[in-house]
Amino acid sequence: MRIIITIAMVLINFILQTTLLQHLAIQSIFPNTALIIVVSYALLRGSKEGCIVGAFTGLLFDVFFGTAMGYYTLLYFALSYFTGKSQKNFYRENYLLPILFCALAAGIFEFFQFLTELVLRKDGNILFFVIKIFLPTIVYTAVVTVPIYRILFGLNEWLELKEKYKYRLF
Repeated sequence: MRIIITIAMVLINFILQTTLLQHLAIQSIFPNTALIIVVSYALLRGSKEGCIVGAFTGLLFDVFFGTAMGYYTLLYFALSYFTGKSQKNFYRENYLLPILFCALAAGIFEFFQFLTELVLRKDGNILFFVIKIFLPTIVYTAVVTVPIYRILFGLNEWLELKEKYKYRLF
């Protein structure tokens, strides 16, 4: 059940992020909801399951938008791995940590996007990048993290409750 819901969640998010969320852009900046889902899932379920979701999400973006196969897969995988390592050290009910982790992950993601653009196109204005792309993306992603994390938290609690009764775990 968890696998089906997770795959459906990632696919629905991919469709929404690549179509509908493009119209919610503020000055051509829109939140990376796939990154929010990957980081939130790693925080809720740990690095092992977070890496699986991160690799699957990254693979989707590589297939449809990647210039080099494996770039997004590796990036989402690494972000979910390092985020998931801290999963045991915080309370899931706390919303501040997911906001911080998602903002940090968005900053790292955008930094790697900038480095890729700098290497491939030899065109990189650092001041423009920081003011017009880096900071607005971090803020927008941090703001959107709250409702998405709340939905994922509730979904995770519901699935854990179903698993508890199904497998008589606790």
